[in-house]
Amino acid sequence: MKNIIIFILALLYVLNSKAQTTVFTQTVKGIVTDEQSGHTLAGVTVMLENSAPAITAVSDANGTFHLNHVPIGRQNIIVTASGYDHAYLANIEVTSSKEVVLDIKLKEQVKKLDEVRITSGKSKLKALNEAAIVSARQLSTDEAFRYSGTRNDPSRMAQNFAGVSGTNDGRNDIIIRGNSPAGVLWRMDGIDIPNPNHFSTLGATGGPVSILNINTLKNSDFLTSAFPSQYGNAVAGVFDLKLRNGNNEKPEFLGEMGFNGFEFGAEGPINKQTKSSYMVDYRYSMVATLQNLGFSFGTGSATPYYQDGTFKINLPTKKSGTFSIFGLGGESHIHFSPESQGKDNLYSTNDGSVRDRNFKSLTGVIGASHTYFFNTTASGKFIFAVSGLSSKYTEAIVNSGEPNKPAYYKNNQQVKYTAGYSINKKFNAQDQLTAGITADFNVLSLRQDYIKDGDSVLSTLTNNTQNATLLKAYINLGHRFNDLFSSNLGIYAQDFTLNNHTSIEPRWNIKYQFKPNQSFSFGAGLHSQTQPLEVYFYQTKDNNGNVTYTNHDLDFVKSVHTVLGYDINFSKVFRLKSEIYAQYLYNAAVEKTASSFSMLNSGADFYFPDKTNLINDGKGYNYGAELTVEHFLHKGLYYLITISVFESKYKGSDNVWRNTAFNSNYVLNALGGKEFHLNNKTSFGIDTKLTVTGGQRYTPFDITASQAAGYVIYQDDKAYSLQHSDYLRWDLKFSYTRNLKRVTQKWYVDLQNLTDRKNIYIQTLNPKTGAVSQINQMGFFPNINYQITF
Repeated sequence: MKNIIIFILALLYVLNSKAQTTVFTQTVKGIVTDEQSGHTLAGVTVMLENSAPAITAVSDANGTFHLNHVPIGRQNIIVTASGYDHAYLANIEVTSSKEVVLDIKLKEQVKKLDEVRITSGKSKLKALNEAAIVSARQLSTDEAFRYSGTRNDPSRMAQNFAGVSGTNDGRNDIIIRGNSPAGVLWRMDGIDIPNPNHFSTLGATGGPVSILNINTLKNSDFLTSAFPSQYGNAVAGVFDLKLRNGNNEKPEFLGEMGFNGFEFGAEGPINKQTKSSYMVDYRYSMVATLQNLGFSFGTGSATPYYQDGTFKINLPTKKSGTFSIFGLGGESHIHFSPESQGKDNLYSTNDGSVRDRNFKSLTGVIGASHTYFFNTTASGKFIFAVSGLSSKYTEAIVNSGEPNKPAYYKNNQQVKYTAGYSINKKFNAQDQLTAGITADFNVLSLRQDYIKDGDSVLSTLTNNTQNATLLKAYINLGHRFNDLFSSNLGIYAQDFTLNNHTSIEPRWNIKYQFKPNQSFSFGAGLHSQTQPLEVYFYQTKDNNGNVTYTNHDLDFVKSVHTVLGYDINFSKVFRLKSEIYAQYLYNAAVEKTASSFSMLNSGADFYFPDKTNLINDGKGYNYGAELTVEHFLHKGLYYLITISVFESKYKGSDNVWRNTAFNSNYVLNALGGKEFHLNNKTSFGIDTKLTVTGGQRYTPFDITASQAAGYVIYQDDKAYSLQHSDYLRWDLKFSYTRNLKRVTQKWYVDLQNLTDRKNIYIQTLNPKTGAVSQINQMGFFPNINYQITF
């Protein structure tokens, strides 16, 4: 550790000693739009704060502006327009290599004021979607790069926020307020997308490595409860992601190397006159290289391989609206040899047999949209997308001198066709109406054969090719009683054609700013979600040998959300936010015969339980309180402290209330950092993060029964009654940025789990010997990253 720090300081000295005294400048440009209608605003004044001589610009008829010769470094922008709240954009990073492109939204005043009222632009604790006014905040790309321990992953970044925690270091599944990760919705540019992670499986929402690339995203929304009616088929939370457009005036390039792989990106104009642009990015894993250097990634001696790509094409026209096309996809595979099983004890089997394993996953989506403004206050948007997921996993029992015996085969494929249309109408500064309808047409091919515990031959769980359509519609009316009091009332509805189940869900929220620096908010709504799609097609055989699908008629799981929030700004840079919430879940899938099983506990792994004969009799509840204390980046300093305490319970068909698998009871995050400007073109940063959470819940083994049966048996009547010791992890990150003429280089070393704490991941049981072993999560891991942009 000491040698690493000495090396970092020596490197900084060498790099800084060669710095030139030239002052570099850059262009800051963008577009200004009305927050409610989305239409461009002309005549808006954009000014660089404290610039002498003044650097200003006025937006043209298309809402665009250019601030030229802006000095590199952290800069503040002031935006003013008559009849609108003025905006203040703080600490924008300006580098020598890439033009800064801003998307500025101004809110029209209900009561036109003579005095100037300045807002903080789009505050990070306020969602980009103006209808999301409770339990929502922005995912800032600047913070994703800055925060320690995130690995440039939106999911891992979200784990810093109140009410959110991870399941383990090896995956980025997130637990929101005690809910299963399976209840999270991923959306990109208005289109619901499949699990955007490598090594993904049907129905899961997380994975070991994200396909998403922070370099291609712009600020997005993250919602944790009582989300408005634009979002559906989710009961836990929403990632509403947005891809940025490429630079429409000059080509720019990026190269990067780190944990996420070797990366190359390019962007630029397609036609400068029409302002059309492209952006493309590709990554390939470098885990094999790092493993050869002795680093561990939670896969034992097996090596994961993955690659992914992202692109976006933006095509504005003069009279026909704006067309946009984007794509996102990734491929991943890994082989666990029989030798690695004996060496690592990482993927032990229930019966103790030695197995050869292979896993491969393909995930992708291509989407297109067309946005057309009928006038300055009304617009329509059409979307169409094709997405797909394919995951294949095989296991074979290996016995010396014998042919490998197939023990597990799973091959799930999903192709989804999505089409939808939405409208947005701003009647005036007070009233706004949004509505839309979407159809998701799923084509499924599912196959799973496996040897059941205690058996010796393959049984078939799924063998089906089916279509299933989910129809969704929503309407939302936003009303501002005045500039300090606003509300949204909406209805979401969905219909699942597979079994004709329908859900109609009211949503409502309000926000009242009763003092200039203080506000209350409240939200409530009903939310529902389909079961994991493969669960509907689990098959059994009746006494006559006929195949039946006992889960086919399962209804949506449903959840009632309520949340009350209080927000106070002590200054422009210091803020406190608190929320209390309660959620009641019902219609959860449980077994028809009395047991402790509930589908509410699944979703944090690569598979779902192979349970048949399920019914919608399960229940659950979550309640808790959250506190966020945040000092926004100011004079190089920032910090964020989040505290969450909660209770998460469920009831299976045996009518016993128990802890859910995700009831860790509390989460504490404390992170912060300091940015030092060494001269006019170089900076050095120190960032750190401390996370402490309650331990994971688990079910004890029945060791005696396991030894007698020859495979692992759990004490199901004591499901999730035990808890591992508390999880603690400290990360420390050093970063260095150097600007040259039209080139910017960034280095960082993120020392994750600096104390090498042995946080427990799972316990395993050898059914032959009765020995219980412990597998720990990630040990000390230095994540080194280099980026160059030009």
